[in-house]
Amino acid sequence: MTPDLKHIGTFFDIPGEYISYEVIKSGNINQTYLVKYFRDGVEKPYIIQRVNTYVFKNPEQVMQNISAVTEHIRAKVKEKQGTAKRNVLHYLYTPDGHNFAYDEEGGFWRGYRYIDDSVTYNTVDQLWILEEAGRGFGEFQLNLADFDASVLFESIPDFHNTRKRFDRLFEMAEKDPHDRVKDVREELKYLRERYELSCTLCDMLEKGELPLRVTHNDTKCNNVLFDPVTKSALAVIDLDTVMPGLCAYDFGDAIRFGANNTDEDDPNYSKIFLDMEKYKAFVRGFIGTLKDSLTPLELETMHLGAYIMTTELAARFMLDYLEGDVYFKLNYPEHNLVRTKAQTVLAKDMESKLGEMQRIVLETAGMK
Repeated sequence: MTPDLKHIGTFFDIPGEYISYEVIKSGNINQTYLVKYFRDGVEKPYIIQRVNTYVFKNPEQVMQNISAVTEHIRAKVKEKQGTAKRNVLHYLYTPDGHNFAYDEEGGFWRGYRYIDDSVTYNTVDQLWILEEAGRGFGEFQLNLADFDASVLFESIPDFHNTRKRFDRLFEMAEKDPHDRVKDVREELKYLRERYELSCTLCDMLEKGELPLRVTHNDTKCNNVLFDPVTKSALAVIDLDTVMPGLCAYDFGDAIRFGANNTDEDDPNYSKIFLDMEKYKAFVRGFIGTLKDSLTPLELETMHLGAYIMTTELAARFMLDYLEGDVYFKLNYPEHNLVRTKAQTVLAKDMESKLGEMQRIVLETAGMK
């Protein structure tokens, strides 16, 4: 049932006359609506969202993170170019100064101004899209390079604690409550053998060898808004998972998703491999933008982010499969099994290319 969006709009004192709404179907977590108001002779669009408080159990902390990060970016962009109108999300505030509101049933709502004349791309078949998305995420990181990431809340605790992810998987494999380990024996064996390699980055973070940074944690290309005319990246969106982490996490997840030759859940495993031309394109945008703000050790280990994000996700899909499919949304009964196998195939291909992947990063950074 669609909520009374006109009523929700009153929480934020949106000026003008309410006209209409439409459901935004992209995204699987929050309920999102494009709401239009009439003011000063023209239509004014806004995004209104009901936040999923099952996934984000501390939504006010999520909004505190978002507020701190967007204000910091806005100040940086204004300093560089005089205006930040189209380069960062502008959230709506209630009369008492909150960037969120609760409805009468306890639903958690937020809104922000729609960035006019912007587009997103759900497919990355063209290399320029990957390169420009890389630049967009690179600019996001660059604008936050001097932000103290330790002040942010963990919106999903231990989200990229790879060692904990793997340990939980291995514990569940011992229990095997649904008699499914037999379906993933080869993949489970591979993950056991690559346990230490997959934990490299989280161990380095724990030892203080890599700096804690603000990370986006959902670096898919469709989370970058593009100017439809200039084709340049405008702003990074979907900031719910912004929290402290490693730069390599954002780099790695973007590569895992965007530089795969096919979909992340393609059942035709022979089509799955790391497309090195796509990899190079994202590296040009991301590392080309960020290289001067990263430490030498960050650059030397950046390529591992792609491999580790892939094995970590394989472990997460496998865990969900062994637990009886309780977390990820399924399109068919064996979906988590297919996802597990697909990510493992991709990880194995990445492993064979790690040397080349590192070389490309270092050459782009001018270190080779």
